Amino acid sequence: MRPPSLTTRRVAAVSVSLVLAAGAAACGPEDNDAKSSGGDSTPHKGGTLTVLNSNPQQDFDPARLYTSGGGNVPSLVFRTLTTRNRENGAAGTEVVPDLATDTGRPNKDATVWTYTLKAGLKYEDGTAITSADIKYGIERSFAPELSGGAPYLRDWLVGAADYQGPYKDKKGLAAIETPDARTIVFHLNKPEGEFPYLATQTQFTPVPKAKDTGTKYEEHPVSSGPYKVVTNENDGEHLVLERNTYWSTATDAERKAYPDRIDVKSGLDSSVINQRLSASQGADTAAVTTDTNLGPAELAKVTGDKELASRVGTGHFGYTNYIAFNPTVKPFNNVKVRQAISYAIDRSSVVNAAGGSALAESATTFLPNQKSFGYEPYDLFPAGATGNAAKAKELLKEAGHPNGLTVTLTHSNAKDFETSPEIATAIQDALKKAGITVKLQGLEDNDYSDTIHSVKTEPGFFLAHWGADWPSGGPFLAPIFDGRQIVKDGANFNTGLLNDKSVNDEIDAINKLTDLDAAAKRWGALDKKIGEQALTVPLFHPVYKRLYGKDIKNVVISDWTGVLDISQVAVK
Repeated sequence: MRPPSLTTRRVAAVSVSLVLAAGAAACGPEDNDAKSSGGDSTPHKGGTLTVLNSNPQQDFDPARLYTSGGGNVPSLVFRTLTTRNRENGAAGTEVVPDLATDTGRPNKDATVWTYTLKAGLKYEDGTAITSADIKYGIERSFAPELSGGAPYLRDWLVGAADYQGPYKDKKGLAAIETPDARTIVFHLNKPEGEFPYLATQTQFTPVPKAKDTGTKYEEHPVSSGPYKVVTNENDGEHLVLERNTYWSTATDAERKAYPDRIDVKSGLDSSVINQRLSASQGADTAAVTTDTNLGPAELAKVTGDKELASRVGTGHFGYTNYIAFNPTVKPFNNVKVRQAISYAIDRSSVVNAAGGSALAESATTFLPNQKSFGYEPYDLFPAGATGNAAKAKELLKEAGHPNGLTVTLTHSNAKDFETSPEIATAIQDALKKAGITVKLQGLEDNDYSDTIHSVKTEPGFFLAHWGADWPSGGPFLAPIFDGRQIVKDGANFNTGLLNDKSVNDEIDAINKLTDLDAAAKRWGALDKKIGEQALTVPLFHPVYKRLYGKDIKNVVISDWTGVLDISQVAVK
């Protein structure tokens, strides 16, 4: 079987884009005490945690959520076979067992994965969680009326491509076996060494068939985690969670679940959220946000206030902002033109346009600069901090443009500090020094997305970004550079239209590896090999800054999700 389809990646990109546009953070705290705030640094049980968000936690159904969406709120209710290690920074990129006793046992070629459930697992009503419930939970995620989740399993499971879910097909998926109540076996189309990463996604949440209410299940999903839903108003605009008394720390080493109650209030303006967290009064002293960052102006104010600065979490998420080329459009069909632009880029001005070095780190590699992705430092077209105009002019002359050239750069009009006019203007100014006149074409956000993701309308020169579904080079490089993922009549993310057999073969070879450290090294080497073709110009990796209330303790932010982990937070 081929790697995940572009349908999968379309959802991935939209999910990541929406989250980051709202301010998805990423993290390993760098400039704050990651474990405490206030006087007594010891976390205690009890109290109410308030969550102030811009985006409602819509579709609160494990079948419909993409990964753990909403900044970890779902992971308080939904447990999965595996989960992310709930630690700060790089340690948080590891996969650890959750409902299962281990991260999975593959057969020799990683086409069959077997899991055993821990003993004593229970739902909020005290009934036992079984392997059949996990199988059923996965099967219902295939139902068209419950769409929205990551469809990797449609690609990966044997015979799953046309499955329509248990409401239409009572037979279920033969590719998932449950020989007993605690064992579940997955049969895959091809080797997938990263299956333990996939098993962290909410589609692997157990759902008791007898309690399934179809599209209404989101109103009261049956909890397998430390909290249960007691209020869900206006499709996730207001969520209230209280303790699931049948959840036990004996079966869950990851979630601390300190607060007694969690009150999630959404639909708020981002400026209001930051104002409330800054003031930190009343219930807001024990408040956090999982989707709202500090902007450049807000950050400047916070930095000048020692007390506020002590309440900022810093994040790094696997995400790259870059220039994309379509090599079928002149003059970008000439590699020397692409190289010239790579040399001409002034990354200092781009970083400033993105909010400054506190909010963006310059990038010369496509892979994010984190070990789990396989990051290998390289700079194939060294532009220095402010661009190498002389080298760019030299390459343009070799490409047949001794007097420079005029090109059009397509960007989004959204004020997102990523693909927006500020970034485009910085690029325009830098390339002018190299004799390249850049005309800017700004599109409204939806038009921009539709235009750049269609082979038929993709421009030759545009701004783009990509984030990973899990911290590995696979979901980063494959959708952008695997030639078999080019979609001519749908959403396409292989913007360079690269179809290099050696690249495709190496992707397949790495996917066979169950040693994730060994796989990471090869993803890094592949990144550099692809980079030599100058199909993209990496610009920067975003950095995220978030405020939290005065009474928040035990702040943990991993490099996997980049958001403050609610399962670790204490409020007194």
